[in-house]
Formats: sequence, C-alpha cells, structure tokens
Amino acid sequence: MYEDVLYYAVDYGLSQGAVYVEARYHRHRGSEIVVRNGAVVGAGMMSKEGIGVRIVYGGALAFSSTTDLTREGVRKAVDKAVSLARSSKPLVKWVHALSEERVGKSKYEVLVKEDFENVHLEDKVKVLVSAWNELPKVLREAKLASLFEEYVEVVEEKTLVSSDGAHVESKTPRVFYWANMVLTHPQRGTLQRFIELGGSGGYEVFRSWRIRDYLAEEARNIEPVLLKGIEPPREPIDVVVGSEVVGLIVHESAGHPMEADRIWGREAAQAGESYVKPEMIGRERIGNQNATVIDDPTIPGSCGFYLYDDEGVPARPRYIYYKGLINEPLHNRWSAAVFGTSSNAAARAMDFASEPLVRMANTYLEPGDRTFEELIEDVELGVYVKSYMEWNIDDIRWGQRYVGLESYMIRKGELAEPVLYPALEFTTKSFYSSIVAKGKDLRFYAATCGKGEPAQGVPVWAGGPDVRLRRMRVGVAPK
Repeated sequence: MYEDVLYYAVDYGLSQGAVYVEARYHRHRGSEIVVRNGAVVGAGMMSKEGIGVRIVYGGALAFSSTTDLTREGVRKAVDKAVSLARSSKPLVKWVHALSEERVGKSKYEVLVKEDFENVHLEDKVKVLVSAWNELPKVLREAKLASLFEEYVEVVEEKTLVSSDGAHVESKTPRVFYWANMVLTHPQRGTLQRFIELGGSGGYEVFRSWRIRDYLAEEARNIEPVLLKGIEPPREPIDVVVGSEVVGLIVHESAGHPMEADRIWGREAAQAGESYVKPEMIGRERIGNQNATVIDDPTIPGSCGFYLYDDEGVPARPRYIYYKGLINEPLHNRWSAAVFGTSSNAAARAMDFASEPLVRMANTYLEPGDRTFEELIEDVELGVYVKSYMEWNIDDIRWGQRYVGLESYMIRKGELAEPVLYPALEFTTKSFYSSIVAKGKDLRFYAATCGKGEPAQGVPVWAGGPDVRLRRMRVGVAPK
C-alpha cells in the first residue's frame, strides 16, 4: 500500500544527501469492548495509519513520521529527518551506520478462519457479560468482588521499502483478552488474578480460549488459596516453578538484558540497563546446561509473529542463552553495526510514529523431557508455584522477586495443601544455575512488552516448561 509514495520518500531522501533511507507505511485498525461486573463500559473502533521515515545522514541516524500520505507529506517528513540529523551532528560521538544485510522482498499475511467483521458485536459482548453471572456459581465460600474484562481485535498492515532493496508487505490480525478477577472473604481478605491472552489469527483464536470455562477454572483454583492457604516452609526446599512464572522470568532476565541497545547503554535513561557487558558475550556463563533461552518471531499463531522485521531482515530463532552461555543478543541493524556483527531481525516499531527498536518477539526457556509427575515424584518437601500475583526486577535485570498466586505444598511426591503468597527471590545467575529438571510441555503466555522513550508497547509471547529448582528459600509476602 502507498508504494509509490514510499519509493518517492526513499528517492527524495537520497537526493538530499542521505546514505540510507527507509519508509514504512503502518496501519492498525480494530475494535475494543470493555466490560466491568457484567455491564458494558464502552465499545468502539480504532484506526491509525501513517508513514515513518528513517535516514542515515552525515553520520547521524534520524526518524520522522507523518499522517499525510501524499508525496508532499512524506517530503516534509524526510526534510524534518534531515534537519534533525544536521542539528544533532555536533552531538554524535561516533558515525552511525547500519549493518550490511541481505534484506527481503516478500509479501505475507496471517490467514484467518473466521474474520472479525463476520461476528456480530452483540455476540462478542454476550461472551464477556455472561462471565459475571456464571463465575459465582463455581465459588463455595468466597465472593466475586469484581471482574474487569477487555476484548481487543486489531489488524496490523505494513509496507516497508528501503534504499538498500527491502520491500516487505505484511498483514497480521491479532486478538487479545484481559481480565482481572477479585475474590473476597470476610475473614481471609482478598485475592486477585490478572489474565492476559493473545495470539495472531481471526476470531477463531478467541473462541479457542473458551473464556467462560477458562475463568471458571481459575476461580476454582484460586479460591482454596484464599480460604486455606498456609505459609511455606522456612528452610531451603526444592521449588517447582510453573510455566507461566518461567515465561515471565525469561522475558525479564534473559530477553531484556540481552537487548543489544540496552547492553550498549542506549536504554539507560529510558527502560534501564543490563548486567551484560559486551565482553561477556560468548565467553561467560549465566547458568547450567539446562539454561537455553530462545526468542523466535516465526512461531505460527504467536502474538510476536513476523517473518521479516521492520528493517526488512528475515526473521529466525535467536538463542539468547545457550546451555548456560551468554550467547546471542537481540540486534537491529544499528546495534549490529556497533557490535561488528549481523542483525538477527529484532527491529520492531509499535506504529508508524515509532522508530524500530531492538525488541523481543516470543521468548521461552527450551523444554526438557519430564512429565509434571516426574518433576515432583522424588520431592519430599517442596513448593509448586503455578502462577504469579506480583513481581519486580532491578534496573540491570539481576535481582528479582516473584510472589506466587496459585501455589501448593509438595509432600512426598504429591501436591498437597495450597500455599498463600510464597515469595521467590533470586538473582538471574542463581535461577539459571539452579534448574535441575524441565518439563516437556512448552506453554506460552501473552504480554505487552514496554520499552523506549516515547514508550512503545509491542505484543509478545513469553513461555517455557515447568521447571524444578534445587534447594531455595521461599519467603512470604505481606498479606
């Protein structure tokens, strides 16, 4: 779409002295429904489109964007980028460049079985509204204090052209669902569960989640935690961490610190720093042989799906940590040039008004070969943390803490009574060095990853198997 305008932008930028020009048409269109306690709060449609232009000029890298999709509009955007590059030239400490890559010429789209527009708004609303009436039926003693739900469907379309030959067109529909469920009991207090689901595809993806059944199961599982949860043991014990928590851990302690722009320091005043230093890559270990973390944009149906990044580089799996080794940072073409390597297609932009940054896509811990029963069968005393309620991690992605939600004692190889607010606290190295066994079932969880200034949020998956950690202390979060 708008190919002639994009090629005009590239040609015009080169004529003004830029050594590299890329122009990206980027559109999002979709709709949203918000429901609180069974009542529709709002519903609406959204559409935003424009063209982003990025240039390398006089050793400076500059970005501009416009909603004017005419030649005159993109000419002004290019002029603005050139002006920004000129004005920033005195501040440039080293000459900016992009790595040499074999960029793509391709057109692809995610096919859908059921188009969003073929499902009536009333039918979508009915699914969300009904949950408020159905959930109290599965509760025994606790009450459903509140239920917030949000449904979003969006179709993302892009056309990218660049002065070094990239021409990539893509169309990716995605659907998302968020819910926040709060249970309350007069003597035991409250407990809340936040749920986020997402994937690429049509309405059939949303149907596959069976939302009412999903919420009912979550309510059944967390009610006993609220009513009967006990404190975990104080002594060091084996801990089994569920795939949902593992996915969050690898996103925060592998994906983010291995973003090359963060390693270099570009994100220091924005999203934070990294414990990783350039000289550690390929040389130092962060864990044992069980610590392999992969980021793969090409997983079909995933939130972070793409086949070419926003610089036209073909996507592939990236082995961030490989058998405990700090192995492969995520790179776009700018960071690859800085590090003297090749891009691994990690350039993503949130929308037309955002520059492509180094971003994750679908990050996960490589699974093992154990069933869940085999993970816990020889645990005399331990804790299983299936899901989480809250978490935090420090600025360099080293020290971190996760508070469990649905959690259980493990006694003589069997799950036992529920545990209330178990807190896992460890460093990145101690986590990846303590993995003694991994489950064989790989599960993914949707998230929106934030980064940059101005802030950009992009859809991702994070996941992994259930894992067993050796001899850890489990704290108790305040009630």
